[in-house]
Amino acid sequence: MEVVVTGKYPAAADVAVLELADPTGAQLPPWTPGAHIEVEAAPGLSRCYSLTDGDDRMWRIAVLHDRNGRGGSSYIHRHLTPGTTVTVSRPRNNFPLQAADRYLFVVGGIGITPILPMIRHAHQHGADWRLLYGGRRRTSMAFLDELSAYGDRVHIHPEDEHGLLPLDRTFSDLPAGTLVYCCGPEPLLNAVGRHATGWPPGTLHIERFCSAPPAGGATFDIHLARANLTLTVPPDRSVLDVVEQAGITVLSSCRTGTCGTCETTVLGGLVDHRDTVLTDDERRESTTMMICCSRSLTTLLTLDL
Repeated sequence: MEVVVTGKYPAAADVAVLELADPTGAQLPPWTPGAHIEVEAAPGLSRCYSLTDGDDRMWRIAVLHDRNGRGGSSYIHRHLTPGTTVTVSRPRNNFPLQAADRYLFVVGGIGITPILPMIRHAHQHGADWRLLYGGRRRTSMAFLDELSAYGDRVHIHPEDEHGLLPLDRTFSDLPAGTLVYCCGPEPLLNAVGRHATGWPPGTLHIERFCSAPPAGGATFDIHLARANLTLTVPPDRSVLDVVEQAGITVLSSCRTGTCGTCETTVLGGLVDHRDTVLTDDERRESTTMMICCSRSLTTLLTLDL
């Protein structure tokens, strides 16, 4: 679908906020806290961004200018201006906010983007919640003015002023029944994950910027049931690469196992799941896989392609 950029302004150093609307003024599809959209920054260059605010007439995203990235954020910062039309996907939510009486949100850097609407929802519904928000420096931390309205529920923790986030202290007195939502760089997520050992199942909910580095793996075969085609996947190539080379079109975006776009139904075989989208229960069921990163534990996988 196409939307038009109706507003663009800075939220912090190197963070641009874009407001998007339907070019005809029509209503936008509904979304829920934690949802993201894929933005076609340039032909063949799509990136996922969390919806930070909006309604049925306007969506808001925030884009960090990653100068070491693959070019998507640079293009958006340079070329998407008010009046520009851009192609986006409908909202998809791999990081939904579950109902609870108490939440703890732990955020690093641009990881604040999916958490903002969660905070708004929790606050509006009378839940008890706290936010621990870290960043390299205060000027790099987006939406501080907006968060200041919540008073002492929000704990701002710039690293150059206070050091790393005080996770030991934060988790030492975690009340029973609290759901923990965390988004940020991999070191933060790993640290939170270590603290979560022994927590009740379903307590910790994480969204990653990127998937874990792909480990090596053995060669295996895939059978594409609808195409009646069997292909070989070598250790240095993904299932998605091999399928695309065979001329089979599959929707994909991140190619790192974080967006869920390439999720494919598995008809047979055991999957070596390497994505950050599926839940533990979904991995055990193993009825779908992200073919951009996951591999096979058996010599043959049969896919609904």
